[in-house]
Amino acid sequence: MTAGTRDQWHGWRAAAQDALYAPGGFYRRAETEGPAGHFRTSVHASPLFAGAVARLLCRVDEALGRPAALDFVDMAAGRGELAGGVLAALPADVAARTRAYAVEIAERPAGLDHRIEWLAEPPQGTTGLLFANEWLDNVPVEVAEVDAAGVARLVLVREDGTERLGEPVDGAQARWLQRWWPLPGEEGLRAEIGLPRDEAWAAAVATLQRGCAVAVDYAHTAQTRPPFGTLTGFRDGRETTPVPDGSCDITAHVALDACALPGGRVLPQREALGALGVTGARPPLTLASTDPAAYVRALASAGEAAELTAAGGLGDFGWLVQPVAVPDPFRE
Repeated sequence: MTAGTRDQWHGWRAAAQDALYAPGGFYRRAETEGPAGHFRTSVHASPLFAGAVARLLCRVDEALGRPAALDFVDMAAGRGELAGGVLAALPADVAARTRAYAVEIAERPAGLDHRIEWLAEPPQGTTGLLFANEWLDNVPVEVAEVDAAGVARLVLVREDGTERLGEPVDGAQARWLQRWWPLPGEEGLRAEIGLPRDEAWAAAVATLQRGCAVAVDYAHTAQTRPPFGTLTGFRDGRETTPVPDGSCDITAHVALDACALPGGRVLPQREALGALGVTGARPPLTLASTDPAAYVRALASAGEAAELTAAGGLGDFGWLVQPVAVPDPFRE
C-alpha cells in the first residue's frame, strides 16, 4: 500500500491484492530466489513432480490425437521451474511439438530455457494442458467473521495487520457463503469468500480450446471447512501472521469444490501422483547387493516420492481436474 493508505481500512481482498501484486509487492520483487525462498512447493520438493506432470501432458497428448502443436501452460510459474522440468522430462518426440508458456507477473528470470515463452496472462485458444500449481491460493479473497449478533461481516484490515469488522456480507458474496461455506451464528467463526477464485479458474479454463486444466492447492471441501478460516502468511520459509505490507506471502486454502466446473473433480495429490507413477515404495534390498549405486538412487527417489504423497503434508493437496473436450486423463 502507498504511504497515504497505511492507516486506512480495506477489505482483505484489496489489501492482499495490493501487498502481493502492486509495484513493489511480494510477487513483483526481483529477488533471485523468487517465491521458493519463502515457501516450499511440490515443484521445489522433487523433480519427480515435474516428471509426473510431463506424463500427464503425454496422456493429454494421446487424448488429443498427438497434435502438431501441443501446449503446456504453467500458471503462477514462479521462476519457471515447473515448465523447465516438464520440458526436460518429456520424450524427445513430444518435447519437439510442445509449446511451453510460463504465466507470471514478475520479470522473466535470466537463464530460463529459451523454449519457454514468458507471459503475464495465459494465451488464448490453447490445445494441451494448463497446470496451476499453488495459484488459486494467492488469488485474494474477502474474509468474513460472525459478530456478536450472529451476522457475518467483512473483515477490514490495515497495513500493519490490525483488523476490525466492517459491513455485513451481502449480494453475490453472501450467496456464495450460503452455498459453499455457510457460517453458523456463533461469534468469531470465519470464512474466506472464494468467489474471485471461482471466477479466476473459470477464466483460465476458458483459454483452453481442447485439453485439460489442473489446479493444485491446499484445499478443503464442503464437509471439511475450517471453522476459523485458513488465512496466513509465509516469510523466509516460515508461517507467520498475515500482514498486508508486501513483506510476506498472503495465502488461504482453496474451496476447490466451489471452483469446479461441470465435468471437473477433485483428487488428493497422493492419488493423482500415484496414478502418474509416483509412489513412496522402497526399492528391494536385493538391489543393494547387486547394484549399490542404483539402490541409493532408488532410495532417494522413494524418499522424495514419500514427501510428495505424505498424509498431513504435500500429499493432502487437492488436484482439481477439468477436462475440456477430451476424456478425463485420470479415468481408465
